[in-house]
Amino acid sequence: MKMLKITPLLFMVLIALVPSVYGDTKAQTMEGSMDVKIEYPSEAVIGRSVTISVLVENKGWEDKQDISFVFSSQDNSMIPAASDSIIIEKLSQGGSFGANIDFEIPENANPGTNFLNVKYSQVLVANNENPQDPIFQDIAIPIVIKEKPNVTIYTKTPESIFANAEFPIEVELVSEDINISDVTIKVIPPKDIEFRGETMHTFSTIEKNTPVGITSRIITPTEEVNTEYKLPFEIIVEYTDDQGEENTESKTVSLVLRPRTFMELTTDGGIWIGDFFIAPYVSLGTIIGIPAGSIITLLIRKKTMPKKKKAKRKTKTKTSV
Repeated sequence: MKMLKITPLLFMVLIALVPSVYGDTKAQTMEGSMDVKIEYPSEAVIGRSVTISVLVENKGWEDKQDISFVFSSQDNSMIPAASDSIIIEKLSQGGSFGANIDFEIPENANPGTNFLNVKYSQVLVANNENPQDPIFQDIAIPIVIKEKPNVTIYTKTPESIFANAEFPIEVELVSEDINISDVTIKVIPPKDIEFRGETMHTFSTIEKNTPVGITSRIITPTEEVNTEYKLPFEIIVEYTDDQGEENTESKTVSLVLRPRTFMELTTDGGIWIGDFFIAPYVSLGTIIGIPAGSIITLLIRKKTMPKKKKAKRKTKTKTSV
């Protein structure tokens, strides 16, 4: 158990700096305006440890003594790493006290929601002179125990793709419970699909709850298709967990390859009009990204505009007498 006398402001700063350690809060006001806050993770993983953080503040005008927090769990699903209790001898008016206590999740713990039970007790010192009978309060802390850490793959892709174009595929990886190392992210496309850039990315370390993203660009075949069908892209993640074990996670994403419609916008700003492609740029010295509609309008106007007739110059002739 780790104990530390801290102010409420310092306690909140510590929580803000390490949000991944805590998931939920139990807050109660006991007799004599004793405010109790217990910060705890909403989830725990078998074979790992969790930290419970306690802050107690005496906001009343009388002293309190013999303050204690005694922890126990059902079926020994959470075992104290050292002590199972936090003891505070005395807390004067306006005083506060904070402490952490660690618990191990044994291998035989049952997955699912388990409760860490806390028995709180205190003695109010009336008029700061006469100790009263102790009061007790039971607090139940629900923690979901999981069999293995969550390493989640998120993807962002276009709703559909068409031939002879480029499309982005984005992959984001989040390790929700632990730090992982030696991470490899592979994007495996189906046949006849190429990529611009790398399809394999490596990271030496990814910290807990720190999203890491990659972006690759799909190059579709030049040959047009007459019907739509799905193309499977497989995302494979290989990593080493905090216990040195190698793990693999995978996800398959299906993209619809469909016929190109008469007018299609590409992700790089180009536009297809029928079988003609207008790039987002043209030759040097021209305006970049001219809308296709403007180009067509100009061409039509040029073709249909009537030509002005040149006026013939009349010459005067002199007659001789």
